[in-house]
Amino acid sequence: MDNIETISLVFSIIGIILSIVFYMIAFIRKRSQTSNHEGTTSKNNVSVKSWFDITANITVVIAIIFITVAMISRAIETGHGPFSNMYEFALAFSWGIILAGFVFHLKYKTGSVLNISLIIALLLLIFARVQYTPPNNLMPALQQSALLSAHVASAVVAYGTLTIGFVAAVLYLIQNKYNLNWLPELEVLDNITYKSVIIGFPFLTLLIILGALWADIAWGRYWGWDPKETASLVTWLIYAAYMHTRLLKGWKGVRASILLIAGFLAIAFTFFGNYIFSGLHSY
Repeated sequence: MDNIETISLVFSIIGIILSIVFYMIAFIRKRSQTSNHEGTTSKNNVSVKSWFDITANITVVIAIIFITVAMISRAIETGHGPFSNMYEFALAFSWGIILAGFVFHLKYKTGSVLNISLIIALLLLIFARVQYTPPNNLMPALQQSALLSAHVASAVVAYGTLTIGFVAAVLYLIQNKYNLNWLPELEVLDNITYKSVIIGFPFLTLLIILGALWADIAWGRYWGWDPKETASLVTWLIYAAYMHTRLLKGWKGVRASILLIAGFLAIAFTFFGNYIFSGLHSY
C-alpha cells in the first residue's frame, strides 16, 4: 500500500503541474485571440482553445483521483482517516482546495481563480511529500477515530472552500485597482468570495465544536487555550465578522476582501502554528 500511496502522490503532483500549464496556455491563447480578432474567433482557434481547456479539466480530475487513491491507500494501511500527522492532513487539505476550486470553476468559468488555487494546492502537495511520515500506531489521544475523522473532514471542507474565497478576494483587489480585461468581473469575484464563506463558515464552526468534544475526551476539558485552539478561534471570529458585516451592514468589495485575506492568513497560521508554538496538538 505504501508504494501505491507514494506513486499516487507523485502522479497527483505531476497532474497538477500539467493542469496549471494547460490552463495557462489556454489563457494566453484566449488573450491573443481577443487582441488579434477583436471579438471574432475562427473555428480553428476555438477548437484549439477548447482542447487546452478540456485537457486541463481532465488532468485536474485525474489529479483529484490520484490524491483520493493516496488517501484511501493510507487509510487502509493505518485504519483511520488523515488526522495523525501533518503529512496526512496536508494531503487532505490540498485535496479539498483542488476539489473546491474545480467546482467553483465549473460554475463560474473563472480559470484565474482555479489556476492560483492549483498553485497553492501544488505547494501543499510538495510540502506533504517533504513531510512524509510512515504509518505509526496512534497515540491514545488520537484513538477516537470517528470523531476525529469528522473533525478533519470539516477542516478539509472549510479550509478548501475558504482558500478559494481568499484567491477570489486577492483577485478582487487587483481587478478593482487595475480593471484588467483578462480577470473576472468584480461582481463575479465578489460572489465567489461570498459563496465560499457561505459553504466554509458552517464547517469551520463544526470544526471547532467537534474539536472541543474531542478535547474533552482526550484531555478532560473542552477548551484549554492551546495555541491551535486559540488560532482556530481567531480564525472563526474573522469569518464571523465577515458574515456580520456582509449581512447586516452590507459590506462588499474591498473591505470584505481584506477581511477574507485576513481570515486566510489566520488559517495559514493555524495550519503552520505548531512550527512556531508548542502545544498539545501534534500538528
